[in-house]
Amino acid sequence: SLYSTEPEGFVGLREALDRLRLSDPAIVSQPEQSAALGFGFRCGFLGVLHMEIVRERLEREYELELVLTTPQVEYQVVTRDAQILFVDSPVSLPDSPQIDEVREPWMVVTVVTPDEHIGAVIELLQNRRGEHRRLEYLEPTRVLLEYDLPLGEMLTEFFDTLKSATRGYGSLDYAFGEYRAGDFVRLDIRLNGQMVDALSTIVPRDRSADIGRNLALRLKREIPRQQYEVAVQAAVGSRVVARETVRPLRKDVLAKCYGRDVTRKRKLLEA
Repeated sequence: SLYSTEPEGFVGLREALDRLRLSDPAIVSQPEQSAALGFGFRCGFLGVLHMEIVRERLEREYELELVLTTPQVEYQVVTRDAQILFVDSPVSLPDSPQIDEVREPWMVVTVVTPDEHIGAVIELLQNRRGEHRRLEYLEPTRVLLEYDLPLGEMLTEFFDTLKSATRGYGSLDYAFGEYRAGDFVRLDIRLNGQMVDALSTIVPRDRSADIGRNLALRLKREIPRQQYEVAVQAAVGSRVVARETVRPLRKDVLAKCYGRDVTRKRKLLEA
């Protein structure tokens, strides 16, 4: 999702997307509203690189200041009454009692790498929930690895990490495989008890605590300190899985104390 940092920037964002679509018909967008970020657009791209190029053009050519939410894939949700829903936004995910099954898209990933980096590549794929299919030596020094990998694990920093692990010599190819059922939940982010729907995401249940902890820690570093305490919580339903606190600003009581008298400083701090 794309949102303007200024409330009146929605019209400019809409006009900019319309102009970009004339030269780049691969961009798909539809209006969306967030309780926290206001009016914006839910956009579809050819990939993460395409998304970064569009964002760069919007900010540089049209002088827009944008907020991008976490990329999401399209899930298949089977309800209790046997209906199949396609969900591409965490806000659209039905409540748990209505869900019978959630399916996510899996890709068939092929990686060609020098054999000296095979350990790092296998570790990367397995950490991303990959399932091994085959391993083949194309040459004495080149290896082909084929894995099944969830598309959601490929959206953020996967290609960059693969290039780093292979020192730039690894190549990646992938194709759609199938939809597979899994145990997924919606992870919500709350600031002082108020849910920020734009930061919600769909994650595997067994990894919700780790992902929530990382999100809360990153938000703690990004949110500026206020005159009051800000509680950052990651929750699954009504259960809080992680919490961080942004400490409030305090008065600098030592500003006037420029001497070397340690006892005076201690008295001021303890007061």
